[in-house]
Amino acid sequence: MKKIVALIAVALTLALAFLPSARATTKGLSQIVTPDLQSEGDLSLSFQAQSMRIANPYELQSELGLTKWAEVAVFKGFKPNELIFGTEFGLIQKEPYLLSAGFVNWSPHSHVDPQPYLEAGYWSEHQKFIVGAIHVDYRNEAILGYAYDFNKKWRAQVDFQSGSGNSSTIGVTWNITEDFQMNPAIYVTNDRPHDILGYVVFTYTFHLWNKNKARDNEKAGAQ
Repeated sequence: MKKIVALIAVALTLALAFLPSARATTKGLSQIVTPDLQSEGDLSLSFQAQSMRIANPYELQSELGLTKWAEVAVFKGFKPNELIFGTEFGLIQKEPYLLSAGFVNWSPHSHVDPQPYLEAGYWSEHQKFIVGAIHVDYRNEAILGYAYDFNKKWRAQVDFQSGSGNSSTIGVTWNITEDFQMNPAIYVTNDRPHDILGYVVFTYTFHLWNKNKARDNEKAGAQ
């Protein structure tokens, strides 16, 4: 784990030192749900590795934008073997103002109930602010997040979820290509003593029907 944390620290340093421009887009933070939705027709496949103190140490994730106002996500954990479901609905999606609701961490196999949440966001070109709440078991927990997009390739981000078992995080999102991104982060646990934990996720996005719509619109414009 110390090696993982060291590698993530190096990645963070490099990420803040070099900020080239690109056409790719950034999305998501490290720990919390964000109120912006997956684009309609986009399917993202991810591999996630993290400390066992955070969650299942090795996970695969698929996230699909169904419409402009709805997305679904499925996590496959390997240790233990489990399936985890989540979904999000955009109640207001008129940037810079966002308001979304949904649930996360529903694992029928492990008898874990869905955790509903509601959160608002202010989404400007560079700065993103997130505030909300999530219901976990018998308690309500606060959600806070902030991200700064240097350009469409690099994002620095911090987030926080209150409650035992959660953390404060600092990380970056690096869009290596237009469709392939990497998000390393460091977690600092809320529980005392405050442990430092490692996390990294790699994501590739496939454009299913949205890309076809764009091609049709280009053809219509050319006629």
